[in-house]
Amino acid sequence: MLCERPIGRRLEWHHAIPRSRGGDAVVPVHPICHRTIHATFTNVELATAYCTGEALRGHPAIARFVTWVADKPVDFHAPTRAAR
Repeated sequence: MLCERPIGRRLEWHHAIPRSRGGDAVVPVHPICHRTIHATFTNVELATAYCTGEALRGHPAIARFVTWVADKPVDFHAPTRAAR
């Protein structure tokens, strides 16, 4: 999981390596986390450099997001801005 908060009622499945790049393994994520991942990275970036939670959390924009969302309720959702 990206933010390491417990999963609430809402859950989405994130392909660590996008299906378009041959990935099939999935991990559970909050919808807001999932949208942030895809607003920040292209599928090529996800497949080559950011296919683990550790790598994702190491990116400055994701690190800021994780800090911001850490104290939010598990089912919290807000609009996600495209970072690309």
